[in-house]
Amino acid sequence: MKLSVSRSCAVLQTLAVLSLAQPSFAQQNPAPPPAMSQPAPQAPAPQQAAVPEAAAPANTRSLKAETAALRELSPWSMFLNADILVKAVMIGLAFASLMTWTIFIAKMIELAVAQRKLKSALRRIADSRSLAEAQFALGARRGVLSSFLAAAMREARLSAGISSDAGIKERAASSFGEILRAEARRIRLGMGLLATIGATSPFVGLFGTVWGIMNSFIGISKAQTTNLAVVAPGIAEALLATAIGLVAAIPAVIIYNHFARVTKTYLELVSRASGAAGRLLSRDLDRTHVSSSGGAHSRAAE
Repeated sequence: MKLSVSRSCAVLQTLAVLSLAQPSFAQQNPAPPPAMSQPAPQAPAPQQAAVPEAAAPANTRSLKAETAALRELSPWSMFLNADILVKAVMIGLAFASLMTWTIFIAKMIELAVAQRKLKSALRRIADSRSLAEAQFALGARRGVLSSFLAAAMREARLSAGISSDAGIKERAASSFGEILRAEARRIRLGMGLLATIGATSPFVGLFGTVWGIMNSFIGISKAQTTNLAVVAPGIAEALLATAIGLVAAIPAVIIYNHFARVTKTYLELVSRASGAAGRLLSRDLDRTHVSSSGGAHSRAAE
């Protein structure tokens, strides 16, 4: 009897323990619905992050487009996009540069040929004793020395019967001076244009620069931005005009100074030719007086 009572008490204790254990077990294992509802507030986070990721490629593309536009500022593209007045300045400066190099090539050939011919002519008449022999030595060659000899012979012929040798030489020297000045004008032809290009090209390029910068500021005011893509083209066009002006001016000044030295050397050679013709004329005059005085003495002896 006591054993059955004890067993029943044990069963009741076991049931009480199990009933108490069920709430604790429910607390340790929460229901699935609340656990599934926890990720719901985090769902908008990927959508918010997706907006910058979509905008980032657009900004990158715009930056790449601006960089490509800046890299395309070649001299030819700057010329094509320049204002009409800046284009006119660039074309004028380019034409002036072409003229400079054309004059350089032409004058180099002309001076080289003229110096070679005159030196050869002076060597030919070095042993001549009279104007006639000198002209015979030159033959049909035309040049400044032939002009000197022809002027001397013409003056000697026109002054036949005049006993004043000083007057004849003075008139011949006047003719020689005219020939020398004409030769100097001929050989310096084109140097005035070089001087003009060298003196005015920087200022013409500066005018194009001022005009281009003015257009740049006008573009800035219209666009209401200081973005480099808006400012750079106008400034680049202005600097290109300045560069072309310097390209035209610097060679013109250098070539002008070079030709000034070469021309001076050639004109000194022409002066030598004038002196050679004057000496030949003086010999002919002295020889004429000697022959006339010898004839007078022979007539007196008879």
